[in-house]
Amino acid sequence: MKTIEKSVVEKLDHEITHVVKTGVVRKSVGATVKISHSDFFKDKLMMIKVIREGVPYSLFTTIQAYTPFTDKDWSNFLDISTKSLLRYKQSTKNFKPIHSEKIIEMAEVTNIGLDVFGSMEKFKLWLETPNFSLGNIKPMDLLRDSYGKELVISELTRINYGILV
Repeated sequence: MKTIEKSVVEKLDHEITHVVKTGVVRKSVGATVKISHSDFFKDKLMMIKVIREGVPYSLFTTIQAYTPFTDKDWSNFLDISTKSLLRYKQSTKNFKPIHSEKIIEMAEVTNIGLDVFGSMEKFKLWLETPNFSLGNIKPMDLLRDSYGKELVISELTRINYGILV
């Protein structure tokens, strides 16, 4: 899969399971069921429920460790300052739904990118390289908007199936 440590993936699975079981989603999930991040990204309704409830900071830091993005990248994606990110760490509040959606989207893009490229290094290189199919724009530059994210996911899907334009 990726050169991420197995502990990061295990922690991500644990955090997602915890968030789902302690939030409003718990009614639709069995008490003893463990939810992997792969299962989570396949279940759009579960993702929507978590987004609406808000991502807790503990899940955000785990996702941050799972993705190739820096604090500055996250600040740009969420359209908040790095100081505001630190404030979430100090408070017990969950991220707002608009920020939660972006956090989940970036985790989803990373999950797909790792499936396609097999390593974080290759995926990160692809994100930073201008792409002809994306109008010679770096995929990383498109991730700030949901439409751009969809273009990136579509391109990753095409690469995965060998459809190179």
